[in-house]
Amino acid sequence: MEKKNKIAQYHLHKAHPEKLQFELYDLNAYRNRSGALAASPHSHSYYQIIWFFEEGGIHTVDFKIFDIKAHTILFIAKDQVHAFDENLEVNGWLIHFNESFFMHSDVDIFLKYNIFNSNQNPCYSIDAATAEIGTSYILLMQEELNKKGYFGYEEVIRFLLKSLLITMERIHQKDAHKTMEMSNAYELQFYKFKELVEEHYGNHCTVSAYAEALNVSSKTLTTITKTIVGKTPAAIISERLILEAQRLLRYTTLQIGEIAFRLGFEDASYFIKFFKRYMNDSPNKFRKV
Repeated sequence: MEKKNKIAQYHLHKAHPEKLQFELYDLNAYRNRSGALAASPHSHSYYQIIWFFEEGGIHTVDFKIFDIKAHTILFIAKDQVHAFDENLEVNGWLIHFNESFFMHSDVDIFLKYNIFNSNQNPCYSIDAATAEIGTSYILLMQEELNKKGYFGYEEVIRFLLKSLLITMERIHQKDAHKTMEMSNAYELQFYKFKELVEEHYGNHCTVSAYAEALNVSSKTLTTITKTIVGKTPAAIISERLILEAQRLLRYTTLQIGEIAFRLGFEDASYFIKFFKRYMNDSPNKFRKV
């Protein structure tokens, strides 16, 4: 077996920060060009929107398999592990963008954790009317990409991208009978907590350390997370560690001790106990499934 010390990860203009941190592709052309690489589990350091026009095939995202229906849209967050199936003849759109292109306001934090969220469903199915609106935004982006150097070029593309995402999230929330309350201080604090966990989960910071970083008490942080998702801060931190452990176990050949060390555990036996407590299975058994 080929030794794999890390999950394959691809980047967008990492060596060229001066370039526009956004790309728009015809999905069919992209799949034919990417071939087997896109069909193998991999991750990105950027965000990806995959819009499938027609029904057929599957797509895998962090151990979940999604059946592709007509006008299925997948929102792939950075670092999520995903894979296309082997079918190259797919029609649709593909959008790539870096966080630096997107994250400029509190609204973006809400979009990031409602749409690009590894713990919720990253797969939306939209109706014909919404597809028509979404297509109009993408066609405008495509047109604007030909205007490099024009005044406000990057801003127009950014606003069109956000308009597309807001439209999709409105439809999703309507279907889920849920309203995103951007004026709700608890929700904003919760998403900022999620940001911190994403940055520091491997450091095994305490709940009180996260609370201090957010300028709230541990009790208030617990109230916030329980109100928003019904979980304690400790549970959310542990879930993120478990997800990364699953990725490393399934998609690399690292030894259990190496994975434990990479995830910030000083003792492999403690990592094994931690994993079994949350998964009801040992790391070795999970790896063999």
